[in-house]
Amino acid sequence: MQMRRCTNRFALTRSGWDTCRRATICSMTRSPLLRPRTHLGSQTATIAGRDPSVERDARPANAGGSIMGNDLITRAAQRVAELKGYFVDHERFVPLAEGFSILAEKRLVDIQTGRISEAQGLALSGHSGAGKSAAITHLLAQEGQRLADRGYGDSTIISLRVPSPATLKFVGQMLLRALGYPIGADRHAWYIWDLVQHHLKERRVLFVHLDEAQDLASRGTKHELDSVTSMLKTLMTDPEWPVGIILSGTTELEDILNHDHQLARRMKTVRFESLSPAAYSDDILDLLEKYCELAKLEPEEDVLELSHGERVVHAAANQFGIAIVLILDAIEDAYLQGQETLSRHNFIRAYHRRTSCDAEFNPFVVPDFMRIDARQVFSRENRT
Repeated sequence: MQMRRCTNRFALTRSGWDTCRRATICSMTRSPLLRPRTHLGSQTATIAGRDPSVERDARPANAGGSIMGNDLITRAAQRVAELKGYFVDHERFVPLAEGFSILAEKRLVDIQTGRISEAQGLALSGHSGAGKSAAITHLLAQEGQRLADRGYGDSTIISLRVPSPATLKFVGQMLLRALGYPIGADRHAWYIWDLVQHHLKERRVLFVHLDEAQDLASRGTKHELDSVTSMLKTLMTDPEWPVGIILSGTTELEDILNHDHQLARRMKTVRFESLSPAAYSDDILDLLEKYCELAKLEPEEDVLELSHGERVVHAAANQFGIAIVLILDAIEDAYLQGQETLSRHNFIRAYHRRTSCDAEFNPFVVPDFMRIDARQVFSRENRT
């Protein structure tokens, strides 16, 4: 049996498991039934050939046919939920995890020695669908448990999602609720944030995480940016109990940090870049094979060609998180069809379910898939 090439970029980790129990892609061996992957070329024509089965797959699954049974849908949902319980440990996660560990250890040393030092923070930026929320959720759960195991309590990290649109007053109220101290809306913002600082100290919170942090300054006015950056710096420089700030959000988050150089210098930054189809297609196929192994589905040859990996990356708008969703959607379709294999037809149907696009705008159907804007839905060749 031929050993596969290992890229070391992705590994699937069961959520909550120790890293030594990772189910790494690199340990897999290639099945003798699988042929070597081919680059774009002759194999692409088999995908591009708009045969009747492709046209059928690009229509709704129940068009002109019977509706799937509830039992089948329930079983498929349960099996996909199990797959979603795995975290994809990727190369971009390493600087994020290392950055947080360094901040946490510095803060713990200060506590142990009785020193009061300004806290630092960590900012994670990337386009929508890059996988930021999954990465930060996994990291904070992992680190929160580690801190709890070391005797620092179970509330060392407070995490909340910033609403849109947001006001500093409302965010302060949300933080107080998360700290177990709900307060009415009739209080002034300055009073609310004084209470936030007090309860952060009382609960011995080390870090506050704000997801979708770009919405802290959604209007982008100078006054709003000044207020947001001032509030974040106040928490980090509290003379009695400084708190580290973790921010995650889209690339607009970078504007908040760049607005105030004092805040920016206190933050470590990580950016999840977009994927390149040419550079990451083989890695995405590695991930697809691992998911197939966990899903107990045999991948067919047409989903193991390099061209298919490029199609997945493009269909995901070059975003890592969306690529994972597409793979899981295709696996779900295979379950709903009662299959024991995963094929390109599952990706065709899964993409159609997500977008309701005509076959001409389905990246898993047409030969010139790079022309398709994968962020568009309801695309039609002839709109009426």
